[in-house]
Amino acid sequence: MRAALFDTYGGPEVLYEGTVPVPAVGPGEVLIKVHAVSVNGGELTGRAGRLRLITGRRFPKRIGIDFAGEIAAADPAVRGLGLGDRVWGALPRGRFGSAAEYVTVRPRQIALSPAGLSPPEAASLVVGTTAITALRDKARLRGGERLLVRGASGGVGSIAVQYGKALGAHVTGLAGPRNLDFVRALGADEALDYTTTHPGDLPPFDVIFDTVGTDHPTYHRLLPPGGRMVAIAFDIDHIGPSLRYIAASTRHGPRRIRFFSGNPKHPDFADLTRYTEAGMLRPVVDTIHPLSAIATAHQALEAGGVRGKHIIQIT
Repeated sequence: MRAALFDTYGGPEVLYEGTVPVPAVGPGEVLIKVHAVSVNGGELTGRAGRLRLITGRRFPKRIGIDFAGEIAAADPAVRGLGLGDRVWGALPRGRFGSAAEYVTVRPRQIALSPAGLSPPEAASLVVGTTAITALRDKARLRGGERLLVRGASGGVGSIAVQYGKALGAHVTGLAGPRNLDFVRALGADEALDYTTTHPGDLPPFDVIFDTVGTDHPTYHRLLPPGGRMVAIAFDIDHIGPSLRYIAASTRHGPRRIRFFSGNPKHPDFADLTRYTEAGMLRPVVDTIHPLSAIATAHQALEAGGVRGKHIIQIT
């Protein structure tokens, strides 16, 4: 089968479309025929080798975390799913390789996807589980509170803006200058240019959702007593100080930073399906690329200014 691979760490140019065996269906697993996947920021970091102490030096390596597709085969012991069922999901934490024609997962990693979405649209929304977990579960955002979303035009940020409004919050989005109208169209009450807006000029926020990962101390100061900050990224160039600051904030004072790395399961995807079908969330696709253009997709995400998600269409 076709799959995205790389044989050495480096820039987007190391990625290519190659071939690997179709995975065998193990006990309790299902085989997914993948229709589309999204490109995630963490994959860029891993591909560049900035996490090589964790990812190791064995090549070739695979790429891709989430997916939208359909059930192609299943272990006879699996119940509740049928051949041809449209599903969405993600590989478990630490595993890559969804950018391929087929992938095997356990049923707990997937759920039935919403009706009426194309595969690229569905793939663009899978990261919505991260926004929901951050705002509903980690920050416990309530109606009437003030929410700041850093990276409001990106894949996770664009969903966080929508979900924050659905929860009844007053939403301010930070984004690049060309994306301000786009962020307002997502429902943000205010959209501010991060290149000209100094954090010191901003008012207090009850909740800050940070998808960018830099300047945690600066934005942390915007929280009033009882305020909450949730971060899904950290400054990879200053990883030690960044992680130490996050860790210290969890031990001292009420305004702690909650950092987490998504590892969604079936209930999270089922919630995402319900919210989407209820009209609370809509897909945001920046560009659809073929699998053969995986390097171009990574290059486009690294260039910045993204609106929603870059999608790889497999079939």
